[in-house]
Amino acid sequence: MKKIAIFLLLLCCTQYLAAQKMTDDQVIEYVMQAQEKGISQQDIAKDLLRRGVSMDQVNRIKRKMANQEKNGQGSTLTEKMRTRTAPKKNGALKLQSDKEAVKNMKTPEREAMMGDEIGFLFPDSTMLYMMEESKKKEIFGHRIFQNKDVAFEASYNLPTPTNYKLGPGDEVAIDIWGASQSTIQETISPDGNIYIENLGPVHLSGLTVSQANTYLKKQLGQIYSSINGDTPESNIRLSLAQNRTIQVHVMGEVENPGTYTMSSFATIFNALYQAGGVSEVGTMREIKVFRNDKLVATYDVYDFILNGNSDMGIRLEDNDVVTVDAYKNLVSVTGHVKRPMYYEMLDNESLAQLLKYAGGFAGNAYKEDVRLIRNGKREREIYTLNAAEQQEFILADGDSVSVDSIMPTFANMVEVRGAVYRPGQFQMNGRVNTVKQLVECAGGLKDDAFMNRAILNRRNPNNTMENLAINLENLMNGTDEDIALRKNDVLLIPSLFDMREIQTVTIFGEVAFPGTYEYVDNMSVEDFIVNAGGLTEAASSAKVDVARRVKNSWATSASDTISHTYSFALSDGLVVEGEPNFTLKPFDEVYVRKSPGYFKQENVTVEGEVLFGGTYALEKKNQRLSELVANAGGLTPQANIKGARLERTMTDEEKLRLESSIETAIQMAENKKDSVAIRRNMMSQTTYPVGIELDKALDKPGSDADITLRSGDRLIIPQYSNTVKVNGEVMYANTVAYKGGKGLKYYINQAGGYNDNAKKSNVYIVYMNGTVAKPGVCQRSVVEPGCEIVVPTKEERERMTAAQVLSLSSTAASLATVVLALINVFR
Repeated sequence: MKKIAIFLLLLCCTQYLAAQKMTDDQVIEYVMQAQEKGISQQDIAKDLLRRGVSMDQVNRIKRKMANQEKNGQGSTLTEKMRTRTAPKKNGALKLQSDKEAVKNMKTPEREAMMGDEIGFLFPDSTMLYMMEESKKKEIFGHRIFQNKDVAFEASYNLPTPTNYKLGPGDEVAIDIWGASQSTIQETISPDGNIYIENLGPVHLSGLTVSQANTYLKKQLGQIYSSINGDTPESNIRLSLAQNRTIQVHVMGEVENPGTYTMSSFATIFNALYQAGGVSEVGTMREIKVFRNDKLVATYDVYDFILNGNSDMGIRLEDNDVVTVDAYKNLVSVTGHVKRPMYYEMLDNESLAQLLKYAGGFAGNAYKEDVRLIRNGKREREIYTLNAAEQQEFILADGDSVSVDSIMPTFANMVEVRGAVYRPGQFQMNGRVNTVKQLVECAGGLKDDAFMNRAILNRRNPNNTMENLAINLENLMNGTDEDIALRKNDVLLIPSLFDMREIQTVTIFGEVAFPGTYEYVDNMSVEDFIVNAGGLTEAASSAKVDVARRVKNSWATSASDTISHTYSFALSDGLVVEGEPNFTLKPFDEVYVRKSPGYFKQENVTVEGEVLFGGTYALEKKNQRLSELVANAGGLTPQANIKGARLERTMTDEEKLRLESSIETAIQMAENKKDSVAIRRNMMSQTTYPVGIELDKALDKPGSDADITLRSGDRLIIPQYSNTVKVNGEVMYANTVAYKGGKGLKYYINQAGGYNDNAKKSNVYIVYMNGTVAKPGVCQRSVVEPGCEIVVPTKEERERMTAAQVLSLSSTAASLATVVLALINVFR
């Protein structure tokens, strides 16, 4: 038994998880299969709810369908995939569609179809009725006692009502004014008396304020003669200075039944508020007050909430008992009313009274019939009630009323779209009954209207769609007979611009604003150049080209010709050579060339030991180093000609190559930190050194050593330096004095020699002119003044652990065994 219980538990959990994961596509598939099997809409809806399909999911599918209908994606699908037969006896509608076609439908199409199916399966009332069980009941009027911001407490600042009945604990004030003036303030004792000097005890308990004033006037007349008589000279008035407290017992179906201490001004609402309000099963229509074991009042809270009746009849008195019984008839109303929720109804109240409690119908409610579901003896019963029946139909406990909405279609609408001045929806009446009248009501046709063929979309009585082609030109001038409209007709009048590709022309090259522009009829080359801001200073007037695309819609064979090119020459902004009266056509492309005789100034800089350092303009394309030095007045006596170096600015192409190198280096980097450092260091480079030998360039101008300059070059000629730097993996990096004839070993020793990390075979020398040499490899490997000797670091090698050594030994032994076996085989 234990195993069976565990199995059933796992099965339930599996079914629950499956229900939770039911997607929109699965819902669609289920609905279609169930309909094909003839299952009723009620059973389909219930089964979907059991499978975990929530109201939110239904609404989501509905919204998707509505959006696709709005965007024109749903109507053709509905017509293509869905046709229905007449209802069968069991109320199901058979879906006549190709299963394979439905399976191949795209997701948006399936969702659009499901949206329509949801509307069929779940009309407003049915869905709301089935979903109400999963919602917490909200009963009208209960929330008013649960709102912490609303306190039903007795007011202590009200004037004393004349019918207020005095009792022990009340503090009264008796004012006497006129010929005699006095104020008496006393508290009514437990035996119901107050004490008045010279008069003695006066019994006031049980009297109303009005009765007490009359009684006191008679009693005080015994000591104040001016109070009585036909023309009294003094007046008397009793008022309540401080009211007493009372105890009220609140019992029955309230949230917190018990005994509460309250003001003597308290009413039934004050008592209900103190008790936390009516419980979910408590009545608000027949709240009873018992006094001395007798029923003295019955209250209907709805009368106060809905009608504003603040007259509560009697005030509560000490030891009154307020009882709240269980409700008799609780009825729900859902759908398109202003306050859909549960309402408590009296035995003789009708459906019309319920709708009044619910605030009446909403603006989009279907008022002709209201659906009511009642729990019968064995099954549920449904009633459809018109306006007259609603007045007489008496409600019972458990009734569920639902109000549907009107259909989202129009009863008197026609629409026009396209090339009219006021497209949109119009009322179909005596003024708009034909196509011509609809066009005139829409402001008439635009100049770009395509008159030869307009389309009238129409839905036939059998719910199929029909297109009617209309020659608007003949219809508008009376040659063709006008066409009568039907409701929901849509007239589409295409525009000439909508029926062709957007026509443009493009201009490239030396104009102020190159780009693509809208095509204009009869535009010349000169007009287009003016529209593009005119020619730039670099533009060539000798050659302006126009490329025209080749098009032949009647061609039956391929052609090698891609475009036709026309060339023009300009003078003072006008065409002087080329095809006469030439105008541009749609999609032409104009190319304004740069003049081969136009150059911007290109500058280079020379710094250091020259007579006139600074910026110089290149005079020709192949200007060389020697010419720049000559323009700068030559070298000074302190110049270190062998240490001269050249820095060159990167071009865009070189920057692209650098970025490619960066990506390659990043891919080879072992960790992210390395890649970030590589990117940061390399991307900061905007220049690079060019190794030069200025002494050879000056000795032999025009030789290979006399390199050609480029815009942005910076020539630096330093002073003579007689030191040598030694850096890298040496014992002590140092800068030492240069000694002619000394080799590499001498300068390494001057830095203390190599350290343990030095890679001696890769030592190199960096000269002041930017060249690099490796001793013993390059011809120029001698140490020169101002150079730098760099000793690189050895690559770190990971030492093998004992486990790695053991693993390698084992692998080698296995490999040896295999090799030996192979040798024995091939002997």
